[in-house]
Amino acid sequence: MTNFAYVALDAQKNPVNGKTDQTDRASVISALVKQGLRPLSIKELRDSKGMNLDMFQPKKVKSGQLVIMTRQLSAMVGAGVPLLRSLKSLQVHAESPLMKTILAAVIKDIQGGASFGDALAKHPETFSDIYVNMVRAGEAAGILDEILKRLAGQLEKNATIRKKVKSAMAYPVVLIFITVIAFFGLMLFVIPQIGKILLDLGGPDAKLPALTQGMLAISSFFTSFWFIILPVFGGSIYGVLRFIKTPRGGYMFDSLILKIPGIKTIITKIAIARFARTFSALMGAGVAVLEALDVTSRAVGNRLYGDALRAAAQEVKNGKSLAVVVSQNPLFPSIVSQMLSVGEETGQTDTVLIKVAEFYEEEVDAAIESLSSIIEPVMIVLLGSMVGLIAASVMGPIAGLAQSVK
Repeated sequence: MTNFAYVALDAQKNPVNGKTDQTDRASVISALVKQGLRPLSIKELRDSKGMNLDMFQPKKVKSGQLVIMTRQLSAMVGAGVPLLRSLKSLQVHAESPLMKTILAAVIKDIQGGASFGDALAKHPETFSDIYVNMVRAGEAAGILDEILKRLAGQLEKNATIRKKVKSAMAYPVVLIFITVIAFFGLMLFVIPQIGKILLDLGGPDAKLPALTQGMLAISSFFTSFWFIILPVFGGSIYGVLRFIKTPRGGYMFDSLILKIPGIKTIITKIAIARFARTFSALMGAGVAVLEALDVTSRAVGNRLYGDALRAAAQEVKNGKSLAVVVSQNPLFPSIVSQMLSVGEETGQTDTVLIKVAEFYEEEVDAAIESLSSIIEPVMIVLLGSMVGLIAASVMGPIAGLAQSVK
């Protein structure tokens, strides 16, 4: 969001001066026109050093802040407080400066004649497609407070799963980082000193074991070309991460992780849980099936599942049952198609899928705990093997020299 100062004329052609927070000049003009004003001058505000006023603001609202705002708004709307008054109250008491700015922009858009859902849609970095579509459905059905309550619950569930996945991956990532740093440190600083000591003790004609010679050769290579190896190593990691962010790279990465034993199970269960909970929430809010599938395809977190849901939407559009289409796709376990079939027969698809989501969320918890218990000893063995290899390369020649002395 950027701060703009404007000069405009009202209906009586009186000048009106003011400030507004919008994403760009076009948004400022649109907001002023909706308020019945004719803009004359629009300037982007900067501080005395020529820097944007919001330059140091965080770029994204934290999920916890969004959950609190959603729950508070649900409570106020449910208690009969008008929407605009509720939003103004939330803006005044919001702790996050970015949230204050976003709420101010939403309030101005609503005052300019936009619906609540359309006003939220202008801030996709904070309000996702799911959030916006559910709010629109809630407005249309007159159950905005209930929809906001559902949204808060879903946001909390998604945040919980993300935290569990991050906590499970933190330990192996830290160990891998330590292992890499230790390897480079040993190769650059420790092994050269040990090699020098061994050569001093054994003399220039000393015959070192093959393992020791190999370690010294690797160390010599790293010592001679570290200024090339380290940038190449860092650049390779950076390049891979950038490639993964591209559509082709992301698709290849998502395909790869669905082939890794252990990881595949967790990713599959997370994708199914997200699909079930998101699709259930949208269906419960009254969103049409095709639109719900389209929105859900962008929320499952895996491109293969997203493509599968978009293909399923096309099949449903051609007259097929969603349960039948899902049963024909190997990415979805049989329980999903069975529960969808029951939901379609009883007209309670949202309720049935909530059960599926809860089941798979419990399965995710169990799978993450199991993977964590496996990763820890594996990483310890890897670290121990590296240390043992270095120790063997050192102790071998020392033992040989001791034997020669005897």
